[in-house]
Amino acid sequence: MAKYLGPKLRLSRREGEDLGFKSGVRPIEQKCNLKTKPGEPPRNIRPRASDYQSHLRAKQKMRRYYGLLEKQFRNYYLKAAKAKGDTGSNLIDMLERRLDNVVYRLGFARTRAEARQIVSHKLITVDGAPVNIASYQVGDGQTVAVAPKARGYARIKDAQAVAAQQRPDYEWLRPDVDACAGTLVAAPDKTMLGVFFDEGMVIEYYSK
Repeated sequence: MAKYLGPKLRLSRREGEDLGFKSGVRPIEQKCNLKTKPGEPPRNIRPRASDYQSHLRAKQKMRRYYGLLEKQFRNYYLKAAKAKGDTGSNLIDMLERRLDNVVYRLGFARTRAEARQIVSHKLITVDGAPVNIASYQVGDGQTVAVAPKARGYARIKDAQAVAAQQRPDYEWLRPDVDACAGTLVAAPDKTMLGVFFDEGMVIEYYSK
């Protein structure tokens, strides 16, 4: 599967917010300046962004947050638009239900990129069966767990330690730390994501 291989912190700096590309205890603000880049004028004297630029930035922020390429992200929008209900809520729901995202939210990986790698190596099970597809949609009541052979891996333990310090508890997930597992019990709540998305602007961007 194609993936972005360029500088990660550059993307966070472009959106002016930590998008979760780097792990560790040290805050991202100590690694790079999220406000400006070298040679760039301060944001408070930049020209006013056009409507197109505003819509584009909203779309890029959401797409980069979940680590998707443009074609993948657009396909999610098309599916969300065809589904019943609000398109924006449908979009966030599908992105949050991706298996790699659930693995990351449960604290089994330090970043979503690491979560995708863990999934592709068949170290994750869903309801007891190994699944190696990062885009797999986790349904209500399904249990995601680390495979028994991988529960002692240092990378898994390190990720859980980082998550315990930095990541909040999510109402739609019921973790079982001792069993290295977690169950998705309800639809994801966007108000607890820890990052603000203007999904309305994303929908408008693709609707033009």
